[in-house]
Amino acid sequence: MYIMHLCQENQPPSYLQYCVIHGIMYRMIDGDTLQELFENLASELRRGVLVLAVLQECHQLQYGYSLKQRLAEAGLDMSEGTLYPLLRRLESQGLLESEWQLIGDQRPRRYYKLSALGAEVLAQLDIEWKRLIAVLRQLGIGGNGNHGSH
Repeated sequence: MYIMHLCQENQPPSYLQYCVIHGIMYRMIDGDTLQELFENLASELRRGVLVLAVLQECHQLQYGYSLKQRLAEAGLDMSEGTLYPLLRRLESQGLLESEWQLIGDQRPRRYYKLSALGAEVLAQLDIEWKRLIAVLRQLGIGGNGNHGSH
């Protein structure tokens, strides 16, 4: 391995060799940490838009699995462990209404639809979302490819 070749056999590493070895190892560890950090932050971003996406898709009657599929097709994949608690929370907040339906020989499904309050809140969230996008673009994030450079 490259790191072992930096030191002569049975000799302690020099200070320079120690720094090089330590720097390489730190970068290897830091690279893994960077990926984990990115994944965690990207997950937070996605969680932040899930409410908006779910409310938007519930303009039409949806059951959980069809909603999950629709969002995944659009590029917003989420686990059932995230979706179903979110649907229940949005319903308890009065933003969604639900009803059980039995269609054909299938087992009963709980269908969700945007409530009148949900439609009002969605309209306000849409305005806020567009405002945030404009702010981020003004800061150089998104749309122009500068990523914060001025």
